[in-house]
Amino acid sequence: MRFLSYTSLFVFALYSCGGSKTTEKTTPKNTVTPGATEKHFKSLTQLTFGGDNAEAYWSFDSKSITFQSNNPAWGLECDQIFSAPIASFVDSTFKPQIISTGAGRTTCSYFMPGNNSVLFASTHVSNKACPVVPDHSHGYVWPVYDAYDIFVSDLKGKIENQLTQEKGYDAEATVSPDGKSIVFTSTRSGDLELWIMDIDGKNPRQITHGLGYDGGAFFSPDSKKLVFRSSRPTAPEDVKHYKDLLAKGLVEPSDMEIYTVNVDGTDLKQITHLGKANWAPFYHPSGKKILFSSNHKSTKGYDFQLYMINEDGSGLEQVTTESVFNSFPMFSPDGKYLIFSSNRNNHGTRATNLFVAEWQD
Repeated sequence: MRFLSYTSLFVFALYSCGGSKTTEKTTPKNTVTPGATEKHFKSLTQLTFGGDNAEAYWSFDSKSITFQSNNPAWGLECDQIFSAPIASFVDSTFKPQIISTGAGRTTCSYFMPGNNSVLFASTHVSNKACPVVPDHSHGYVWPVYDAYDIFVSDLKGKIENQLTQEKGYDAEATVSPDGKSIVFTSTRSGDLELWIMDIDGKNPRQITHGLGYDGGAFFSPDSKKLVFRSSRPTAPEDVKHYKDLLAKGLVEPSDMEIYTVNVDGTDLKQITHLGKANWAPFYHPSGKKILFSSNHKSTKGYDFQLYMINEDGSGLEQVTTESVFNSFPMFSPDGKYLIFSSNRNNHGTRATNLFVAEWQD
């Protein structure tokens, strides 16, 4: 699911998953000054310039990224998947390699073990055209396209494998640090639940079972836990509203909290109790803290900043302060860098770009 929808709330509207050390020569030169209070950012580098760029995730060796973009300068009508070494992003003229087919809509890419292939979700098998975007007559919603399936492509864009073929939505896939498993969100059991399958797509098993949207999951550094966002309606009117929207292939993302669960489905815990939309979580390299995006301080609903919280729900700390959208944080496997999407430095345009921060605790 293309979570840049949140950026749309204020642009109104866009469209919402151990390695070798990164050396100095792989760092781009597009330096941006962090905010005065963004103390965790020792340095900040802008990678993309134009369009909507998001959900950028590192290779296992911390040298490359894969991400989705609809940059019109690249001839795109809707989101496609791109990948390139970090060292290649030296100025605004660079266009990375397209990984997806160029047809349909794609989302949520992630490197496979070995760094030679990328998985992502795509609708291209069902229809090569871009799917219809909701008109928001039901309020602010995300589409749950039942044409999404999960594919693996090599780094030149050749599809190597289709991992899911079940009826319904299969997307938001990410890979465990140990390279053994893939977590994804699926409607195959009738609701938006987390599932885990082996790295080859076999042995799928359902992890969450509560009514509501469970998605955007990532593994802990030791591959033993998942962190994810969830809406869990309980009031009868909220349950009916959720089910009615899901029957139309829609979900409302305005009320979500951060949860963790063991990979076998045990020990489900709600980490945040902030209200509004808390999403895009990712574990700190220590495995003891979680970064996520939230608008809980916003009076208008669309000021999304990055926050960090202890795994037990204590010690909430604001990480970003610049612009009105910061989300999709991911630490490099070597723990040195954080990549995220932001509206900062877009010179008054509606662009959402990728930034890499040199992280300091």
